[in-house]
Amino acid sequence: MVEVIATLCRDLGHHVSPFNSAERAIEALAACEPQVVIADIKMETLGGFDVLRACNDLAPKPAVIMITGYASVETAVEAMKLGAYDYVTKPFKVDELQLTIQRALDFQCAVRENVYLKNELRERYKFENIIGTSSRMQEVYNLIAKVANTDSTILIQGESGTGKELVARALHFNSRRQHHPFVAINCSALPENLLESELFGHRKGAFTGAVQDKMGLFEEAHQGTIFLDEINSMAQPLQTKLLRVLQERQIRRVGDTKSVPINVRVLAATNEPLEEKLRNGGFREDLYYRLAVIPIDMPPLRERLEDIPLLAQHFIQKIAHQNQAGAPKIDSPALKCLAGYHWPGNVRELENAIERACALCEGAQIKVDDLPPQVVNRGAAPNPDAAGPLPVGQTLDQFIRDLERRFIEETIRFNENSRERAARMLGISMATLYRKLAH
Repeated sequence: MVEVIATLCRDLGHHVSPFNSAERAIEALAACEPQVVIADIKMETLGGFDVLRACNDLAPKPAVIMITGYASVETAVEAMKLGAYDYVTKPFKVDELQLTIQRALDFQCAVRENVYLKNELRERYKFENIIGTSSRMQEVYNLIAKVANTDSTILIQGESGTGKELVARALHFNSRRQHHPFVAINCSALPENLLESELFGHRKGAFTGAVQDKMGLFEEAHQGTIFLDEINSMAQPLQTKLLRVLQERQIRRVGDTKSVPINVRVLAATNEPLEEKLRNGGFREDLYYRLAVIPIDMPPLRERLEDIPLLAQHFIQKIAHQNQAGAPKIDSPALKCLAGYHWPGNVRELENAIERACALCEGAQIKVDDLPPQVVNRGAAPNPDAAGPLPVGQTLDQFIRDLERRFIEETIRFNENSRERAARMLGISMATLYRKLAH
């Protein structure tokens, strides 16, 4: 029987490791790393259930197909309860076994791809990947770490481009809900009636164009997380309905008379302070306090300029990886220029500037001329000639050393006398910085 099945599998193009002893098969499992295991339930000494239990201890687990000659429903059900993928009964038909094997392989491929994608998402949205070492960002990291694995509703506040959605995804993918959907919607992208249908769904015939029932995003996010971006733009009638959802944990589709319970964590974001809207009645106060159980404030880039070197390097590496090319370096005058700009578009604008610079730079170094004009004009590096008359009479080496020292000292002052941050901005080690200051 082993030889028959092994030959059948080889004819289908599969790599096969045959054993006629459960003991030897169990010993070889870890080395073989099989995707599919086919085992008879009834064998000498150890049986198919022992093989199944051993397979369940593997990571990743193979799909186990059990063969039984007894056509016993009870035996098959027990095997499935223990984690078997499927079973066939003897005498089996060849095409039946072939189909079962192929389904098991397809299932394993889907499982492994799913695990890979989830690992990729977890890696991508680890909160450590939100770049920055400034004190403001350290506060954000600490807060995310504390609240990620709770079900608390969170309001993320910050200007456009500060990374609010990245924080929302980090909260989701570092929580117990990470294996369930993350659903995001921009509340400013749709008019009120369409946004209501998108969030809560609708019944067929509820309005013109509703030709069939539609599930809303709250239902799609069941057991996961829904992210309501730009919640500040939501119309008042819809705010009232959202408040009811947060209070009752139930939604009602447009045109329906029945409510549906939901199990969803709600994250929201605003790109403008809500205090003014609260004062003039543009935003419901009770909804605000429901959403802002835990507020997270994302600082604008102009308030954490010391993070620019790290962010710039991160984006350079990211773009180089996307383009499958070498990563250029950024020279000190260009870095100084970046640090002197006020960045109204925040981190998103910086990423666009770095992408442009990577595309335009010649060779392996980004220079000031590669940066966008608005950055250069507002953050131009100082002209050495503006420092006063040139000290004629010095050697060229001495002049270069003095100019370099002045530039380093100015960079240290720019970084609030932090030599460590200055060294990072200059792209040199601390040892090199101290050595150049000693000259």
